[in-house]
Amino acid sequence: MDIVLLIILMLLITGMIIAVTSDPFVPGLFYTMLGGAIIVIMYGAIKNRREQKELRRQRRRSKK
Repeated sequence: MDIVLLIILMLLITGMIIAVTSDPFVPGLFYTMLGGAIIVIMYGAIKNRREQKELRRQRRRSKK
């Protein structure tokens, strides 16, 4: 996972903690941050899968 995605994910998790620990629970902020964290994780997984696929293609080409 990229360092930028990791930093964004840490900020989203921090926002979720702030939303939960605030005196009146703020569900809009919490669920928005949760959705953002899920999107960042999915994007990182898809990006990693594409990179691995490209590496496999290059290895196959170099063997021939």
